[in-house]
Amino acid sequence: MPTLLIVEDEPKMLRVLDLHLSEEGFTVLTARDAESGLKILHREKIDLVVSDFKLPGMSGLDFLQAVKKVDSALPVVIMTAYGNVETAVEVMKAGGSDYVLKPFPLAELSLVIHKELDARRLREENRSLREAVGQRYSYRNIVSRSPQMQEVLALVERVAPTNSTVLLGGESGVGKDLIARAIHENSRRASGPFIKINCTAIPENLLESELFGYEKGAFTGATTSKPGKFELADGGTIFLDEIGDVPGAIQVKLLRVLQEREFERLGGTKTLKVDVRLIAATNRNLRAALEEGTFREDLYYRLNVVPIDLPPLREHRDDIPSLVEHFLARFAHASGKEVCRISPAALQKLTSFHWPGNVRELENIVERAVTLCDGAMLDVADIHLDVPPSLSPVQSHSFLPDGTTLEQWEDHMIREALLRAGGNKSQAARLLGLSRNALRYRLSKIGIAADEPDE
Repeated sequence: MPTLLIVEDEPKMLRVLDLHLSEEGFTVLTARDAESGLKILHREKIDLVVSDFKLPGMSGLDFLQAVKKVDSALPVVIMTAYGNVETAVEVMKAGGSDYVLKPFPLAELSLVIHKELDARRLREENRSLREAVGQRYSYRNIVSRSPQMQEVLALVERVAPTNSTVLLGGESGVGKDLIARAIHENSRRASGPFIKINCTAIPENLLESELFGYEKGAFTGATTSKPGKFELADGGTIFLDEIGDVPGAIQVKLLRVLQEREFERLGGTKTLKVDVRLIAATNRNLRAALEEGTFREDLYYRLNVVPIDLPPLREHRDDIPSLVEHFLARFAHASGKEVCRISPAALQKLTSFHWPGNVRELENIVERAVTLCDGAMLDVADIHLDVPPSLSPVQSHSFLPDGTTLEQWEDHMIREALLRAGGNKSQAARLLGLSRNALRYRLSKIGIAADEPDE
């Protein structure tokens, strides 16, 4: 079993933790202050550190930073009675793996410790995996022969058996939903439910009740009680797609579910406990959203336990022939057509395209080609690519209008989008290719009220 180092200046608390974790089979070493803890760290092989935030002499935060200088990969869990957002973010920024708020049930600390040890083992195994030669992975409905996608599946292989939260990143259409399902189906929760929610497909005013449910009478029309998606996913996995577009008020409730595994229904007072694994996905740069103030730092650090970034299709073109073969067989069977192959010229046309819509766009184009094809082979004429119209010579050589700054041009485009959308901010955000939260942030910068309801 792993060896833990506990640093706690309160003798009774230290004794309780020592006994509890020793009974769980861990080898436990203890220290009453940070200086003593560092001495132990230098002479013993430690797998995880549990430290109080407030210590005599060197503070818990200074101790955390000192531990990271000794071993940057060593997980450190901080215990604190000062449970506020600033403390949590400070701990995470300094390299802390997680934190627990005093007073806490011993079972909660055990859960956090096991989760962090699982995550560390995952990282170490993945590092070893990258050094292995010829290891290949295969999952249902996922075509992946390229080194880039094999690296993604190697991570899936390691993270699936754990309970760690996973954050999937990548452009729209790269297959984040398939990876999320593969993680679930190869986990210990495979027999439980897999609940998928696209956070942008649900109106903002309904998202809270959809996620957490509601009680009878919670709002007009709530004639009965209804469980939310988190209740329905109990014992299984919940997949939140487009997590970067979740409003701030709901981000707070998500943070609580991740920390404490509990919540209340809308309009309810009873606290509900759930055992759910969370997989989140986004095609946005969440670090940029942190700087914009549209995404909470503490939630980001809770979600980003095991990040998996999926490459765009243009970066693993080696997979295009296999993907085309996979889609061709599927759509030919579904349509009852005898299309069974693709000409080299048509395949070359597909492999040389830049694929802004990624695998989803390739799938749609193959389906269209099979539908329109008259023979047994797809040819160049059957492949219709969605190529945007090219810029005129004047447009292609221009940069910004004379005398206009980038900030002024951005303000102009936002106002133009609002004008074309008739004042509807959701529609304006779609025209600009922005999330609703990102548009709100930009509207506030140019002095337009962002909290007014859409017309």
